Amino acid sequence: MYSQHVDYLPLPPILYAVFTGALIALFLLIQFGVLRYAFGRIGLSSKYATLLLLASLLGSYVNIPVAHFTQERVVPQEMVDDFGGRYVVPEVVNWPGMILAVNVGGAVIPLLLSIYLLARNRIWIVAALATAIVAVVVHYFARIVPGAGISVPILAPPLVSAALAILLSRDFAAPVAYVSGSLGTLIGADLLNLDKIEGIGTPIVSFGGAGTFDGIFVTGILAVLIASLPLRRKATGVSATT
Repeated sequence: MYSQHVDYLPLPPILYAVFTGALIALFLLIQFGVLRYAFGRIGLSSKYATLLLLASLLGSYVNIPVAHFTQERVVPQEMVDDFGGRYVVPEVVNWPGMILAVNVGGAVIPLLLSIYLLARNRIWIVAALATAIVAVVVHYFARIVPGAGISVPILAPPLVSAALAILLSRDFAAPVAYVSGSLGTLIGADLLNLDKIEGIGTPIVSFGGAGTFDGIFVTGILAVLIASLPLRRKATGVSATT
């Protein structure tokens, strides 16, 4: 329903250009063999990891509607400034209330990839601990922006998740960073603020969409870079849990 309005790019073109440049840089590093080992430590081949990051970037355009609040009053805006960035709000023309949606690139793909990394690396406990801490920190920084939705500083999720991953589990720092950064952002910014979305005046509130997608995507890039660091692996430790 309302598909002509639900799907839109949640970030300004300049950020997409930056993220595309980062993917191209990763691809070149893979071709030169610099990050091939890094992807192995994450738990994915370099080919599939790159494709997933690309799918996440392209999937940010697609939102899956899950609920419709017909009584919500929409505030028509096209661009909203917050945390030093500009976020896109779809143009409203006779919009019948507010749509609650799930973003494919910022929520569906990160969720599925996180489940895979949890099961493959058996990092349930340490990842749960890191995710809980990231969720608390992100929830503290998250803002409800009238006319736009929920906004989080772009560097908060990746930096906090990276620091926690290295501190809690050097052996599995990369997958822990990705899982905690992605799920922690979705929980802390979107899920824990679900009770505050009514009345904010935006036509679409999308889990993993505008305001949170950029932080989740940067988390994926940073997880790859963490995996390339010469961190000493441990035979045992909190990171290997069932």
